Amino acid sequence: MPRLRRDHFIDLRPFTTSPAFTRMWIGSTLAGLGGQLTIVAIMLHMYELTESTFAVAMIAVAGLVPMIVAGLYGGMLADAFDRRTVALIAATVTFASTVLLAVLAWGELETAWWLYALSIVNSSANSIVMASRQAIVPRLLPRELLPAASALGGITVGIMVMAGPALAGILVALVGYAWTYTVDVVLMFSLFLGLWTLPRLLPEGELVRPGLESLKDGARFLRRASNIRLQFLLDIIAMTFGQPLALFPAIGAVLLGGGPITTGILTAAIAGGAFLSSLFSGPVGRVRRHGLGIERAILVYGGAIAALGLVLGAAALGWFAPPAVDADTPNLVLIALACLTLAVAGAADNVSSIFRNTMVQAAVPDAIRGRLQGIFIVVVAGGPRLGALYAGVLATITALWFPPLIGGFIIVGLVAFLVRLSPRFRAYDAEHPAP
Repeated sequence: MPRLRRDHFIDLRPFTTSPAFTRMWIGSTLAGLGGQLTIVAIMLHMYELTESTFAVAMIAVAGLVPMIVAGLYGGMLADAFDRRTVALIAATVTFASTVLLAVLAWGELETAWWLYALSIVNSSANSIVMASRQAIVPRLLPRELLPAASALGGITVGIMVMAGPALAGILVALVGYAWTYTVDVVLMFSLFLGLWTLPRLLPEGELVRPGLESLKDGARFLRRASNIRLQFLLDIIAMTFGQPLALFPAIGAVLLGGGPITTGILTAAIAGGAFLSSLFSGPVGRVRRHGLGIERAILVYGGAIAALGLVLGAAALGWFAPPAVDADTPNLVLIALACLTLAVAGAADNVSSIFRNTMVQAAVPDAIRGRLQGIFIVVVAGGPRLGALYAGVLATITALWFPPLIGGFIIVGLVAFLVRLSPRFRAYDAEHPAP
């Protein structure tokens, strides 16, 4: 068997090139890990309070419009003011909402409505942090290292989503919700450290004050940027029809067994695939045809999600099941197969993300990058929320296995059709980035 060469592994040059990028990466990774604890704990908390998959799905849906507004406005702020300051203020709002969540849990005052409200505040503020932070990265690194920076972002996602949900499931099961939220509060301090030590970063070029004219300016650019526009659409399709996260609490409770721990393991499997694909992302950084790479990665993603639907269908038929599937007697064989399909999906989505993120950062001028990053964040975060609505509603009226099965086929068909209509997208060359 051929040995892995060093250039097969992730490119770490962004760390040695920019200490500021390194500090921001460390802070974002630790804070993101804590954020995942809270996201999964809120899902489990809501299911415990309501015993409703639809109520869990509505956590994501309820925050959709505020998150869109925050992402778009945050992008405008990042193009008008010091991006470091914008990120710090938004991070402070996130921190305050997490502290309040912990206080309510310790006082046993939490309700479903409090969980909805604080989730909305948290996700909205995070959208602004992410838009500002992503607009900062191209100012800290040369263009040729942007794919490596995006791959390191995949490592961040892998760590926080792989360890976070699994740890959340264990913490909730062993010590309860209040301690879980408190751990997130502690980890959030690292985000402030990473942002506080950045230099002052005003946008380059003409500054446009936030408002309708700024938004129109961004929309006019996006109308001309067919490559950026299509990659946004492809990601929305993948996340709308291939995001089964809202189903995991019910899957762990009634279909595969294992309860909260299974919920954490399934979510962690997605991140495990993302982590491994970033770890061995050396060859990805040398690919120039980013549009073609996005298409192929999303096709693999759709196939993996359809395979998950088949595994869940097998569970519904009772294959490999112990006499009684519940929190104490899980279906270990099908849990392992479900994790495999989710790991493949996570790896494919991460490869797509590396190409998409690099395309936005390299092809969009700095003066408008904040607004485009805001739209990018809305797409990345909004797609899964539409996916939660799709999965929650369809699972409620059909079965838990049906949304991923049909969704995977929809992804493959729509993506192949749309990319075939856009030869310019497939021919995109990273050496000559064109939006």
